Amino acid sequence: MAILDRFRLDGRTAIVTGGGQGIGRSFCHALGEAGAKVAVADIDEGCARTVVSELEAKGCTAMALRADVTDERQVAAMVDAVVDAWGVLTVSVNNAGIGIWREAEGMELGEWRRLMALNLDAVFLCAREAARVMAPAGYGKIINTASMSAHIVNTPQNQVAYNSSKAAVLHMTRSLAAEWAPKGIRVNSISPGYTRTLLVDKLLETPEGQSMLPEWLPRIPLGHMASPEDLQGAIVYLAAEVSDYMTGADLLIDGGYCCW
Repeated sequence: MAILDRFRLDGRTAIVTGGGQGIGRSFCHALGEAGAKVAVADIDEGCARTVVSELEAKGCTAMALRADVTDERQVAAMVDAVVDAWGVLTVSVNNAGIGIWREAEGMELGEWRRLMALNLDAVFLCAREAARVMAPAGYGKIINTASMSAHIVNTPQNQVAYNSSKAAVLHMTRSLAAEWAPKGIRVNSISPGYTRTLLVDKLLETPEGQSMLPEWLPRIPLGHMASPEDLQGAIVYLAAEVSDYMTGADLLIDGGYCCW
């Protein structure tokens, strides 16, 4: 098969959590344009439906699913909905997450647990439920969104909970890759650096955010933040046949930030 054909996703089906906006939306477009059927899963069903409309306008096959991925039953129902509709789940992109800037001594335990529930527990639940249907098929791709914050401690902002959650996602990815390799399931992750999503743009409009940008940019060798589109090549690569010998790996896409 020609090399570019091995990047095609025709016949594959995918779920993208947090697919209604930002990086998740960009992932949905990349997977759909490469030929996959895409389930756009988001807690905001309106956002998910908007992305589905965008995909359908491009001729892609897509569906919207409302799911709170911190809820075990809703995660199972989300996976079942894809299998019921399309017969198989090939690719699970576990992308939903949140970030909080907070000094450690001022962070309440409840706030810590809410972040961990979405950034860590939900990734495990989504991966587990995807593996439940991938293992009998003997094949599947699970792709987790980690972060460069899994590799380094960001400055000058304080975000111990976010950093800890993403470091845990990274090691979870490796652990599941080793456990599920005999079942034909590949588990990898993508670690974005600072990325210009709408949520980040809103954050940068605040006085605190405006003080961060002059601190961040000099630390990025390429000199600018990523756009969500800068991550699209990685998601297609990891979802496609061309990466079938890759598991337990992390693709760090940070403009060189972690080179220093």
